[in-house]
Amino acid sequence: MITEDPAAFLAAFAALAPAGRQATARAAFLVTPADFSLAAESAGDNRYMDLGLAVDPARAVLEHAELARRLGADLPVASFPGDAVAPDGIFPNNVFATVPGRLVIGRMRHAVRQREAERGDIRAWLIDLLGYEEHRLPAGCVAELTGSLVIDRARNVGYCGLSERCDRAGARAMHEAFGLDLTLCFELAAGEYHTNVVLAVLAGRAAIVAPDGFADARVPAAIARAYAGRAVVIDRAQKAAFAANAIALSPRRAWMSTRARGALQAGQLDVLAAAGFEIGAVVLDEIEKAGGSLRCCVAEIF
Repeated sequence: MITEDPAAFLAAFAALAPAGRQATARAAFLVTPADFSLAAESAGDNRYMDLGLAVDPARAVLEHAELARRLGADLPVASFPGDAVAPDGIFPNNVFATVPGRLVIGRMRHAVRQREAERGDIRAWLIDLLGYEEHRLPAGCVAELTGSLVIDRARNVGYCGLSERCDRAGARAMHEAFGLDLTLCFELAAGEYHTNVVLAVLAGRAAIVAPDGFADARVPAAIARAYAGRAVVIDRAQKAAFAANAIALSPRRAWMSTRARGALQAGQLDVLAAAGFEIGAVVLDEIEKAGGSLRCCVAEIF
C-alpha cells in the first residue's frame, strides 16, 4: 500500500503484523573521498551546501577513515576508493541499496551523480561476490534511494519524501523494488532535498523527526504518533546540524556526527536511551560541507 494520507497511513501502520525482518544491516560499505570538493551541480538543490566554503581534502580523508573504523565496532565495513570526477560519491546510499538477495540501483537527478551507478567495482562486489541480483529502477523516474526513502526495516515500512530528488514514479518504483508493505509519501518542505535529513528511523524502535522539513504538518505528526513515546522532535537549528541524519547499525547504538550529537538536548537523548540506544558520534565537520552527514555516507547491506 502507498498512501499520501497521514490518517490512512496510521490506520495501516497499526494493522501491520510484525514483519519479522532484520531491523539493522548485516554489513555496510563506504566510498572514500578523492580530492574532496563540492559538486556545484548538486548545490543547486541542496541548501546544506555552501560553495563559498573552503574545503580541506586531507581532513576529509581522515574524518572518513575514522568513520569507517568506528562503524566497524558494530558491523563489517568495506571501503571503496573515491573518484575525483564524482565528488558526491562519498554518499553511496543514494545510488546503491539492498534487500536480501537484491541490489537496487537508483535513478539520480544530476549527471554528476548518474555516473556513480556504473561503477563496475561496487557492482561486481555485490553481484558477483556477494550474489545479489541487480535491479535498476526504471528510466523516466527520479529516485535517490535511501536519501529520499527512509525505511523502517523491522516493519517493512517506507517514508518517501517528494522533491527534485524523487518524484511519484520514483516513489512507486522504490516501493516495489524494496518490496515494502506500506509507504507513506509526502512533499518535503520547499528547499529540502532528501528525507534522511529530516527523518531517521532507528532499528524500528525510535524516530528523529524535524517537522519543518515537511510541507504538510500532519505528516511529521503522524510519524511521531506512530513511534509514540520514542519520537524525538527536533527544531530547525538541530535539523541544520544534521541531527536527523542518523542511523542504527546495531540494535544497541545510533550513529550521528559530533555536530548532530551536540545539538541534541538532554531530554531528547533520554528518549533515545529509553529506546535502548547509546549514541556513537564521529567528527564529520569537513564532510558535512558537502551537504550530507553520517547516514548519507553509509550504504547498508541486508
